Parts: sequence; C-alpha cells; structure tokens
Amino acid sequence: MKRSDVKKNAFAMPLMSPAYPRGPYRFINREFLVITYESDLDKLKEVVPEPLEVAEPIVKFEFIRMPDSTGFGDYTESGQVIPVTYKGKKGVYVHAMYLDDEAPIAAGREIWGFPKKLANPSLRVVDETLIGKLDYETCQVALATMGYKYQELNRKDVLKSLMVPNYLLKVIPHVDGRARVCELVEYYLENVTVKGAWSGPAELSLTPHALAPVAHLPVRKVISGTHILTDLTLPYGRVVFDYLK
Repeated sequence: MKRSDVKKNAFAMPLMSPAYPRGPYRFINREFLVITYESDLDKLKEVVPEPLEVAEPIVKFEFIRMPDSTGFGDYTESGQVIPVTYKGKKGVYVHAMYLDDEAPIAAGREIWGFPKKLANPSLRVVDETLIGKLDYETCQVALATMGYKYQELNRKDVLKSLMVPNYLLKVIPHVDGRARVCELVEYYLENVTVKGAWSGPAELSLTPHALAPVAHLPVRKVISGTHILTDLTLPYGRVVFDYLK
C-alpha cells in the first residue's frame, strides 16, 4: 500500500476494517430516561475540568436505548451529565458513559472524546414502570425507576433543552504514554425531532464500585424524571480549548 493510499483511507482503526463507518450518525427512535438529581457541589467541582464552570449541585443520570443507529446498530447506553457554563454559555459536560456495543465505544472515544466504558445498561418497561439498570461486570451500580408516561411534557420545551452545547474532555495518549491530545470538545445535536416526552414519579439509587464510580456523585434528592422519544443526528464536533498549548 502506498503512502498516499494510507493517507487517503485512514480515518479509524484498524485501517483495513475500521471499527465504525464515517459520520455523521443518525439515530431513529432514540429513547431517553433522564433522572435529574441534586448532588454534592464540591464533588462536582472535583470532576468538571476548567475552563468549564459548575454553579449548581445538579447531575442528570441518563439511560438511552438506541435501536436504530447508523453504523452502530442496536445498543443501550447509560451515564452522568453535569450542567455547566463555558464562557457564560450554558451547556452540559458528559462525565461518564457505559454501554454494550464496541463500535460506538470506539467511535465515541476516538472522534469526540466520549468517556465510554464497556458495561451492561438496560432500559425497559415492566408493567407500569420504566426501569433503567446499569450493571458493571455483574454488579448493579445504578437503578432508576419512573412511572410510565404519567404526564405529557411540552415538546418545544424538551427540544430546547436538547439543543444546548455538549462538552467532552478528549484524551489520546502518545506512544510514550504522555498525552498527545488533550482537548475540550464541543458539539450540538442536529435534526432533532421530539416524538414524545413525559414526566412521572422517579427514583434513583447508586452503588459504589471501584471501576464504575457513579456513586462518587451521590444522590441527595431526586428532582425530576423525564422520558423522551426522539430522532436525531450526532454530527462531528469542534475543539474549543487545547490543554497542551
């Protein structure tokens, strides 16, 4: 293979059979269960990197079913998102993500810097309850429950909440172990259609685990539960801060 061919074809690992296709990526019937809760402000400040700022002790624990995803197939994801500001602009910082599919783990980490680890999340309806579970190596580390479609929400308000900037800390090591890439990445969801949105009574419990430390951001009080059904596109992002410069 000529050097020009390598340069032309290289966009993901491995070169001859990339773990994922080129983006952007379209998601159909992407379903969210989001538990918003009050946590410990000092602990949030420990994990949110500057120049992002956190002012309120709020965390959003998400369970996401993605049955129809471009290049990624059918998978489930779970994790914690923290409301932040960047240069006075309100957004969210993606703190931790756990999912059950290799392709979106590889793409998420390599392209944007999503903090993804392999685990076993699930989201399903059992009788009148929407249930989200996160198991990490056979240990249940998170359990969320919500009354199924108790009250319909205003779709325009929900759409507005999904259109805020998302921030990620992308880290890629050099061959000598030092950080070769250490960047703050920003992206916005695109072509979002809210097909349904509901609220209901909700609870969340977190269990300490050495390698899936979701309980490091403890639940002080559950504020709300939201159930959302959407179609959306995940585009490429942009670097807004380079920690190595």
